[in-house]
Amino acid sequence: MEQEPAPLSRHLRVHRDRGHTVLEFRGEIDIAAAVEILPYLDRVTGRPDVRLVIDLSAVEFFDCSGLRLLFRARSRVQDRDGRLLLVCTHPLTLRIMRVTGLAKLLPPQPSLDAALGQPEATSGTL
Repeated sequence: MEQEPAPLSRHLRVHRDRGHTVLEFRGEIDIAAAVEILPYLDRVTGRPDVRLVIDLSAVEFFDCSGLRLLFRARSRVQDRDGRLLLVCTHPLTLRIMRVTGLAKLLPPQPSLDAALGQPEATSGTL
């Protein structure tokens, strides 16, 4: 697994796996965390044909700031013909995603292995 330089943030760990950049959100994803994560997220999602996984496995709290990050990432990746996958297992975060409709647009997978085992056409559409 090839390592990519990680940003200076306690809320984000970055690495490469099977041709994808993996952004592991960590801890409490609130407005303060979103401010730390956003510049790196924008840098990664600004690339054409990016292959990205956002992994929420290590997230303990997730509010609307986190949802905004996911919607933004999805929009930017789609605009650049990329691929975005999501890993999420936390029941409350999954509930928020279902209620807001994000789970239909970005179907959560139970693990990184499950996400990377999905065929290319996994980005959800309405």
